[in-house]
Amino acid sequence: MPLAAVILTRNEEAHVTACIESVRWADRVVVFDSFSDDQTVELAEAAGAEVLQHSWEGYASQRNAALEVVEADWILFIDADERSGPAQAKEIRATLAQPAHHGYWIPRDNYIFGRLTRHAGWYPDYQMRLLHRGHARYDPARQVHELVLLDGEPGFLSVPFTHYNYATVRQFHEKQKRYVRYDAMILKQQGIRSRPHKFVTMPLRQFIWRFFTLKGYRDGLHGLRLSLLMAWYEFEKYRHLQRLYWGS
Repeated sequence: MPLAAVILTRNEEAHVTACIESVRWADRVVVFDSFSDDQTVELAEAAGAEVLQHSWEGYASQRNAALEVVEADWILFIDADERSGPAQAKEIRATLAQPAHHGYWIPRDNYIFGRLTRHAGWYPDYQMRLLHRGHARYDPARQVHELVLLDGEPGFLSVPFTHYNYATVRQFHEKQKRYVRYDAMILKQQGIRSRPHKFVTMPLRQFIWRFFTLKGYRDGLHGLRLSLLMAWYEFEKYRHLQRLYWGS
């Protein structure tokens, strides 16, 4: 098979059917499921996708497992809450007819709270998702914010995925709390400490970066809210880092 679209799932019944429909243009569509206990598997099979199951051990491990068992020359990883489309299909087909790289970055259009968000760091939001199976793997040490270990330099595609990122503010908070814990752990492993001044300087730097440097102001109040939220979670990251040192 020249190209397989692989969708990682865990309880994605709300998204899996539409995601499968968006990548029917691929030679093979595989739902790589981590033993969902909702209707994900049944819906995927009804939509005509192949379903493989593998116990969840983190994003990097799950993607590496898919690279090992899904037989295809190229793998297109797409998340259940993302969508492909005809323009992207055309670009990828043309690219794979004469590939110049073993992996390609793909941009994403992010919808946050139902609104297309093009500033404050959410565009182009490149993800390395198109991989030559024999020349790419994921760093097992990076279970969140996965890092692709690629043979050679990557290329860049221009047609984005559509990503239905955070539907609600509650969902946003839940995910950012998980990121905070992970990022604080990484800082601790690097020997970085939570000095008192960082509780002010790092959130302020985060806000300035997102609202001014990354032009969050162009998204109006939406961009302001996102910039403030990310500044708050920068504060929370250093507070959690402090707790990690107190507890050690």
